[in-house]
Amino acid sequence: MTARPINAGLSDIGEALRCFPLICYLAWSDLQARYRRSALGPWWLTLGTGLGTAGLGLVWSELFKLDRAVFVPALTAGLIMWQLLSGCMTEATTTYWRQASLIRNVRMPLALYPIQMVLKHGINFLHVLPVFVLVAIVFDVPVNAHTLLVLPCLLVTFANLLWITLLLSMLGARFRDLEYLLVAAMPILMFLSPVFYRPSYLPVTGPLLWLNPFSHMIELVRYPLLGTSPPAFVVVTNLAILAAGTLLTLRVFGAKRDRIPYWV
Repeated sequence: MTARPINAGLSDIGEALRCFPLICYLAWSDLQARYRRSALGPWWLTLGTGLGTAGLGLVWSELFKLDRAVFVPALTAGLIMWQLLSGCMTEATTTYWRQASLIRNVRMPLALYPIQMVLKHGINFLHVLPVFVLVAIVFDVPVNAHTLLVLPCLLVTFANLLWITLLLSMLGARFRDLEYLLVAAMPILMFLSPVFYRPSYLPVTGPLLWLNPFSHMIELVRYPLLGTSPPAFVVVTNLAILAAGTLLTLRVFGAKRDRIPYWV
């Protein structure tokens, strides 16, 4: 009985992945619709992230007497990772009911819509990544063999985002208040996550930050971006979150996916 929902969930995801060209088209069309008649389009994200990095980096490094060459690259990496994580999570709760007309009238695998949303934020991530590249050049961030680890680390992060968004999409379709709960909670979670700082900056409460799963997801990518390999416990924790979260989501998705059209 346990394997049947998991197999059903895997089957739906497999069908969605076979429609990957369609997913890419829908994700890009969504971005074009959002920035229609805009001069810069998605590059407004790049500009906003660059201005935020410059303002926070210059002011906070002086305020807290931190070395800018160390603080600003770490801050930039934290900001672009938080934009990716928070963007996927907050939008995930509205994914299904915003596509309600398509879900009711067009037969497509239901996993397609969360995958499309994660891909869209992946494109947004590519638009803000040049900000970190510029900061790395200005502050001479080392580029070495450890830097290549950013690719597998990002793959693990996006894999985690897939099950998180799929689960939140289902819960958001069933419980509409989840959207407002997450919107209210994300600013608090941002300050409880190592976005503007590293856990090592807090000698007393720093170890408590590792109880936050976002800390592991942010640091998994930030370490290789800064030219060092992530600690083993960060890698193991991310893989454990991926395994446990994927099994849970497949179980729930396989059992409840037939009810999603009625919820929306």
